[in-house]
Amino acid sequence: MTAESKYKMSQERYDDLVKELHYLETVREKEVSELIKEARSFGDLSENSEYDEAKTEQGKLYSKIAEMKVLIENAEIIEKTELDADTVSLSSHVKLRDLDENDEIEYQIVGSQEANPMQGRISTASVRRSLSRLLPDRCASPSCR
Repeated sequence: MTAESKYKMSQERYDDLVKELHYLETVREKEVSELIKEARSFGDLSENSEYDEAKTEQGKLYSKIAEMKVLIENAEIIEKTELDADTVSLSSHVKLRDLDENDEIEYQIVGSQEANPMQGRISTASVRRSLSRLLPDRCASPSCR
C-alpha cells in the first residue's frame, strides 16, 4: 500500500474504529441475524417485507464492516508532536477570526476520517484547499492543494 492510500488519523480515532468494528461483528451481527430469523418465521419470503428489510440491513452491515476493515488496515497513526507555533499539522488547534463579525472560531486539524466541522474538527485536505484558494501566491506547492 502506498503512502497516498493511507488514512491518516489519531490513535484515538483508530481505537474508536477498532471498538466499533468489534461491536458490529459481534453484537450487531447477532441482532441482524435474529431479525432475519424472526422475519423467516412469518412465512412466505416472496411477499415478506420484514425479511426484505432485514436482508437489506444485513447488506448495509456487511458493507460497513468491510469499509471499516479497509480503514483500519490502511490506517496511518499520526502522533501528536511538539511543533513550532507557526506550523499547522494534524492535531494542531487553530483559531480563525471573522473580521467582519469580529467572531473567533477554534478548530482542530484532523484526518479526513475524523472531520466534523460542527464539532470543531476540520481535515487537512479542507485546510489545503482553502489555503490554495485564499492565498494562491503563498500556496503554490503541490502539497498545498
